[in-house]
Amino acid sequence: MELVRREDPQLREVVWFAGRCRALTLLLQAAFNLLIPDHAADAFSPPRLSEPSPWDVLVEWLLGGLSHWDAEHFLFIAEHGYLYEHNCAFLPLYPLSLWAVARGALWPLQRLLRLRSRLLLSAVLLNSLFSALAAAALYELGRVVLRRRRVAFLAALLFSLSPANVFMAAAYSESMFAFLAFGAMWQLEKGQSWLSGLLFSLASGARANGLINAGFFLYSQGKRFALQLQVGSGSLRKLPLLWKQVLSLASSAVLMSAGIFLPFALFQYYAYLRFCGPGTSLDQTIPEPLLQLARDKGYHPAAMDGAKPPWCSQRVPVVYSYIQDTYWNVGFLRYFELRQIPNFLLALPVTLLVSWAAWTYISTNPRHCLTLGLERSKSEEEGKPRDGFCCPAAFVYVVHATALLAFGFFCMHVQVLTRFLGSSSPILYWFSAHLLQEHEPLLWSAGTDNPSPGRSVLGKSPGSCGKGTPDNPVVRLLLNWRLITPLSKGILGFFLCYWLLGLLLHCNFLPWT
Repeated sequence: MELVRREDPQLREVVWFAGRCRALTLLLQAAFNLLIPDHAADAFSPPRLSEPSPWDVLVEWLLGGLSHWDAEHFLFIAEHGYLYEHNCAFLPLYPLSLWAVARGALWPLQRLLRLRSRLLLSAVLLNSLFSALAAAALYELGRVVLRRRRVAFLAALLFSLSPANVFMAAAYSESMFAFLAFGAMWQLEKGQSWLSGLLFSLASGARANGLINAGFFLYSQGKRFALQLQVGSGSLRKLPLLWKQVLSLASSAVLMSAGIFLPFALFQYYAYLRFCGPGTSLDQTIPEPLLQLARDKGYHPAAMDGAKPPWCSQRVPVVYSYIQDTYWNVGFLRYFELRQIPNFLLALPVTLLVSWAAWTYISTNPRHCLTLGLERSKSEEEGKPRDGFCCPAAFVYVVHATALLAFGFFCMHVQVLTRFLGSSSPILYWFSAHLLQEHEPLLWSAGTDNPSPGRSVLGKSPGSCGKGTPDNPVVRLLLNWRLITPLSKGILGFFLCYWLLGLLLHCNFLPWT
């Protein structure tokens, strides 16, 4: 692929570091899962319909920690389809990908492993691939937007130590979504609108928050039109040409936005047909153990005769919002309860970091923010736009991260903010890298932003294995922990603690983000 074929030592280091972190993640979760007994959590846990073979037991021992909590939903959907109403909170692209790999690439293993084991193995393989590609896409996006290779490199490395790490490794859709979202943002920055639209559309088929990415297209077209008005010739301001330009940009934005919304809308239509259509014989379509689970837990199976769910009668029947409201009590300020204080504390680091990022950007560029970035700055007119985190091009990403933060804080289960932002926005990684690069003396000797092809960003050849300064600035800081500043310790401590605690808690059915 283009992301990994380029002769860029930093890009190769990003991919290799992501692979090493993923391998360490798998080893640690296996150790934690074997050494620590699972907590008896009240979570979705469907019965197994076939007896496990010795190889199935081995897969469960080695990878079982990655199948807990919501991962069980994705694996269940990939194996049985959308049998229960609440399964529809999980969009279909990721389960379909698991199904395709399990029944395609892993088909030769069917004599050794039952389908669920192959699905779990598929999740590990796909997430390892997607997390490496997401890190590479974030690096390329950072190079284009920030125009500082060192900050982009450091941000991509931090992504491999993401505080949302366990969700990037487990059978969740975060890794896939991060790759699709960051890749789409990168292609849009390169001017590849149609490829960007395709990736954004796929992202909205993986996670519902992908719908907000339509704002990137709308902003891109609006900014393009505003800048053309400011620098265009006088003929452009003639009314017929102006209206032609407006219609062209508007139609392009509408088509791209419709494409982004299409997968989500099609899935809602599928759910309507499945749960609101004529009933069928459940005894023939759903195995008895799964029907019994529905009776015991109060789940609502598909196609129940004469028992259509309430959302079927709504003017716009959207199952996703109904499930979030009814099953998980998601809504504005609903989570603001005294007993949820521990969860607010759990989300505090990422909340403070992204809020700090937004304030830093706004205080540095007040006029640019007030004009929504639509006014051409003097630096842009001179052909020398500011680079770094506070550059004009980062405005739309700051707005995106701030919108996600506000929505997640006030309208969602607040503890999910860490993985919500960690898989959706580059700002968490860009700002952390910006702070490290600006305030950590150990990184100031890193050299230029454009090193020669044979040298890494820290001045050592990428293939070197000897002692001395490591190629990787994150490793360098960790090896010199006692020498780094308190700010660097705080940022790296947050990433590492959540990286490790997530594995320890999540993989043993203990509550986490």
